[in-house]
Amino acid sequence: MVKDSFTIYAYEAHSFTSLNQIHNSACQSGHGESRLCNPERSTKVPRQRYSFHTKKRTQKLSLQRFSFSMAKTFKYIILGGGVSAGYAAREFAKQGLKPGELAIISKEGVAPYERPALSKAYLFPESPARLPGFHVCVGSGGERLLPEWYNEKGIELILSTEIVKADLAAKSLTSAGGETFSYQTLIIATGSTVIRLTDFGVQGADAKNIFYLREVDDADKLYEAIKAKKNAKAVVVGGGYIGLELSAVLRLNNIDVTMVYPEPWCMPRLFTSGIAAFYEGYYANKGVKIIKGTVAVGFTANSDGEVKEVKLKDGRVLEADIVVVGVGGRPQTSLFKGQVEEEKGGIKTDSFFKTNISDVYAVGDVATFPLKLYGELRRVEHVDHSRKSAEQAVKAIKAAEDGNTVEEYDYLPYFYSRSFDLSWQFYGDNVGDTVLFGDNNPESSKPKFGSYWIKDGKVVGAFLEGGTPEENKDIAKVARVQPPAQDVDQLAKEGLSFASKI
Repeated sequence: MVKDSFTIYAYEAHSFTSLNQIHNSACQSGHGESRLCNPERSTKVPRQRYSFHTKKRTQKLSLQRFSFSMAKTFKYIILGGGVSAGYAAREFAKQGLKPGELAIISKEGVAPYERPALSKAYLFPESPARLPGFHVCVGSGGERLLPEWYNEKGIELILSTEIVKADLAAKSLTSAGGETFSYQTLIIATGSTVIRLTDFGVQGADAKNIFYLREVDDADKLYEAIKAKKNAKAVVVGGGYIGLELSAVLRLNNIDVTMVYPEPWCMPRLFTSGIAAFYEGYYANKGVKIIKGTVAVGFTANSDGEVKEVKLKDGRVLEADIVVVGVGGRPQTSLFKGQVEEEKGGIKTDSFFKTNISDVYAVGDVATFPLKLYGELRRVEHVDHSRKSAEQAVKAIKAAEDGNTVEEYDYLPYFYSRSFDLSWQFYGDNVGDTVLFGDNNPESSKPKFGSYWIKDGKVVGAFLEGGTPEENKDIAKVARVQPPAQDVDQLAKEGLSFASKI
């Protein structure tokens, strides 16, 4: 970090009515700092930023000291303190970093951590996960980067700091507290924010005990409510990642759970109806009630302002002590509107995550990048991409400084989830015709099944529930290689054995 500052001394006197007069007097008296009194070393400061209150005095003039701090300046700034920030910091350290060159600015009050833990182990009824146990980079089997690690590497963690203005032309960021940060290279890693029902004016959506999950503070509040509410009833609004994972963990806490979502089946952006039927059946066997084809349109609260009912569009009213909303997220790009090129809801980048603005990169959820495997631009919201895109950007930045380049980002889309005793993985693209194979009976003691997606005679995507590490590697290879598959019936018969032969 480079902190530029200077100090001037001024006399309290009626005769000093301008900054210039104070400047001249300070220099003549020998009290001025050399950069202020020497025009060649002076830092130019806008006069309107400073005001001096003077008053007539007959006694001996008293000396006062005024200090002015300029922007904190770094060679690199990572804006955002999520998963991408931690993995980018680790890559900077690998590539070579001098103390004081890098800062991470985060609105959260903790060092970067593996966010997926919040919807899983963090809410377990017994031995729940807690920081520092899941700081990055443990999610990928790497070293756990505690706050001390950043200090040892000379990386400044600027936490609990919200940036409210970004001037990319001036290469400066301004915080809500009025601090200014300057950089040579910026990595935008602001991630996504949750979509709230209050954004749509849903009646009563501001009641107490209606929860969203994005940060540790959110998880803490939900955990406290779970522990405080005995024999509670919970309504989970949404049937995607958050809805499925939190419904499972709420049931593990012996809470009565009802899921509500408008789609004909859960996880419709990824699951086929056949895949979804298994999970809906499995959840039902665990005691989760599922209401499909309708949405929450209002909430009522008790005299303490706590939610007590959820009103559905189809007219039904559900009792609720706890409501968890998981209806999606949106990338946090508003700071950069009109300054960078955008596409498909994100900031457009090249294969090195460089934007159209010199020395500005965007990674993770906010980046719309060339997906080389499919020859098109996409934006991917998943922790795996957040990790890998951050590492790619840092490699590209450091290589460019040496006049070199790195290979283009060649990402294979990957999604996964764990809930109850289940664990699934998906690789590739979920387009085209589908083939379902294996045992997808929700009553099975050890279900194992999967699906292939076939487009233009090639297998382009693969899903597997209950796979071993080796089997998961096999389906990943299928999605990467895209082998031909002309006979769909034969593919269904072969199932996993097809993947093992690739």
